[in-house]
Amino acid sequence: MHVPVSLVHDTFSDLQDRIVRSLEALEGGAFGRDPWTRPEGGGGVARYCEDGAVFERAGVLFSHVHGDALPPSASAHRPELAGRGWEAMGVSMVLHPRNPHVPTTHMNVRLFVAHGQGGDADVFWFGGGLDLTPYYPVEADARHFHQVCHDAVAPFGDDKYPRYKAWCDDYFLLRHRGETRGVGGLFFDDLNAPDFDTCFALTRAVGDCFIPAYAPIVQARRDTPYGERERDFQAYRRGRYVEFNLVYDRGTLFGLQSGGRTESILLSMPPVARWRYDWTPEPGSPESALADYLRPRAWL
Repeated sequence: MHVPVSLVHDTFSDLQDRIVRSLEALEGGAFGRDPWTRPEGGGGVARYCEDGAVFERAGVLFSHVHGDALPPSASAHRPELAGRGWEAMGVSMVLHPRNPHVPTTHMNVRLFVAHGQGGDADVFWFGGGLDLTPYYPVEADARHFHQVCHDAVAPFGDDKYPRYKAWCDDYFLLRHRGETRGVGGLFFDDLNAPDFDTCFALTRAVGDCFIPAYAPIVQARRDTPYGERERDFQAYRRGRYVEFNLVYDRGTLFGLQSGGRTESILLSMPPVARWRYDWTPEPGSPESALADYLRPRAWL
């Protein structure tokens, strides 16, 4: 089949616009806009907030890039596709709130197409997901986030939420630390069955559920009082976020290997982070409560 890339392009671009409008309403101010082009083909638009009242850093990125030969990160598990022309597009976002009681969060939806050669059909796969990374966790927030995730993929089969939830727990795992990045959510990749239309619909549902999953948590926690102690712990835990993105995240690797815009790719990094040598929170402290959340759990 010939993949309708223009349809996906327009849908993902619209998703970026809708999410940014919702976040601007939470922030109470406009996000910046930074279009960019890639010399090898394609480009994108970075929408961002720096040093805001609610979001210390926020990046909502749309990209649509293409090339003549698949980069290593895309062809490593599909050697038969090496050398094909390709297109990749998606929306990727990370939000780092200022208030330590508001969780960091991430969402991504994407399409990859390896174009057919010699009359062969295009090969496509969708991927995506969203996850929540609290510093001072509230169980009701985690349950709400997972309920919205569950409801988004429920129309596509009873197996989807448990499968994608488990995939998320496994993917967002800092193996060198023995802890999950946060309380999870959904993650899926290599989605190309049963057909394009179903895969596209599921991917749209995941993107569309982000604001209902996250905005109520921001509204509930944004005015919670905090001080230097909470900000210091937030910076310490943000260091774990950096570790995951630089050591494990395939999207970061693909973006750098494919010649994407480095400033946009690394917009996912927190503006402030700290590392301490061999430090653990005091037992019984509010900071120590996080440890019980950094493992796979059933939230529903």
